[in-house]
Amino acid sequence: MNIYIHNEISSRELDSKILLGYLAASRGHQVVISRLKEITGGIKFKILAPGVFLTKSLTPDKVKIDRHQKLIDNKTVVTSIDEESGIDQKGYDEFAINRYSDVSIDQSSAVFGWGDDDTNTLKKFYPKNSNKIYKTGSPRVDLWKSFFFDYWVDTKKMLKKPFLLISSNLNCTNFRPFHQNIKILSDAGYFKRNSKLSKNYFYKWSEDYKKLFEFIEAIKYLSKNNIGYDVVLRPHPTEDINAWKIFLKDIPNVHVIREDSITSWVKNAFAVMHNGCTTAIEATISGKPVITYTPFQMEYAHELSNTLGYQIKTKEELLLKTNELFKISNTSDIKKSDLKIPEEISNKLYIDKNELAVEKIIKIWESLDDSNLSKSNNWIIFYFFCKIVNFVEFLRKIIGRLFPSKFIPYKENQKFPPLNEKDVCAKVERFQNILGVKKKIKCKLLS
Repeated sequence: MNIYIHNEISSRELDSKILLGYLAASRGHQVVISRLKEITGGIKFKILAPGVFLTKSLTPDKVKIDRHQKLIDNKTVVTSIDEESGIDQKGYDEFAINRYSDVSIDQSSAVFGWGDDDTNTLKKFYPKNSNKIYKTGSPRVDLWKSFFFDYWVDTKKMLKKPFLLISSNLNCTNFRPFHQNIKILSDAGYFKRNSKLSKNYFYKWSEDYKKLFEFIEAIKYLSKNNIGYDVVLRPHPTEDINAWKIFLKDIPNVHVIREDSITSWVKNAFAVMHNGCTTAIEATISGKPVITYTPFQMEYAHELSNTLGYQIKTKEELLLKTNELFKISNTSDIKKSDLKIPEEISNKLYIDKNELAVEKIIKIWESLDDSNLSKSNNWIIFYFFCKIVNFVEFLRKIIGRLFPSKFIPYKENQKFPPLNEKDVCAKVERFQNILGVKKKIKCKLLS
């Protein structure tokens, strides 16, 4: 069977999708992991045969609905797991309205849920399609388990000194200007589906500026007074990393890093500090100490993640707690077993100790298989198609720079930086060693 996996934000989801693709390939399937245009273009021009397509959301905007319909018209089956997840919201009703519709779910042959909360809510809101909504868990959560601890141990990329990981999730440092984000949400129909969202977005953005200032001050204080550790500031994938590099310039022992999955940095940090970031949920599952830093009363705090870990309100208290966690960081071993997960998280995340979420997803895909989805692909033609796509992008970049007044300047895809074949193959090899799969799998970088 042909399986086409859309990867939107590499630092967020590439590792989990390599795991999903690797296990699917080990069961005899042909898998492409790619950004969107190579997959949709390949199917559109019949360079890629029909297959199962995994998308990162079923947001019911016209562009996405039209795109999925074209895939369906070409005999490809659409499936989805929402990478935004909504796990940090109280309940799931608002997320179900904003991110789904009867039309978008109608187009999908399978919708994969992270846990009880999203699965049950989607079945309640869209009952006629309840039979195609499955509680599988998320491939990303698979990689939070202690079973995959050794996958993330990469001492070559980690800092030499122990470090506190600070995970950022701010709107005000977004690489897009505020008005562009408003336009994108408006064009996608978010404000029509939820009348309160516009005000919330304006107010939350303004609150984030206060949070940004307080975090900068806290980082300066930790840098000046810590007892022998570094600080790693990890921007959210949608944040402009250069903004943080300006804000934290010349502060000693502070590193602004967005390379690789955040899971790698969570696993190797002695503690995780945040405010309003779902990384706190990942850290809790991974058994890492969590510091929730709330230096002022917030109206738009993330409801679940900000209830986790140590609740800290001043930078002096923050220093004491961080130094304390650093001192005891070598006295416990969280690798031995997964810790007990709080009930509010277990309702959001389905973690099956006997079977991975990726295995459940692949079995559902296999139940959808027919002769149309298993036709052979000509990978040489697809290889050259990818090269043509890259060449066209290269021309657009040059023309945009030469004639900026006549053409829209080409923007690099911050969400999907260039892939490194050696790095990807090393990830596959680590999965093979951990999972003990004997079948030889070919992994090739086509573009």
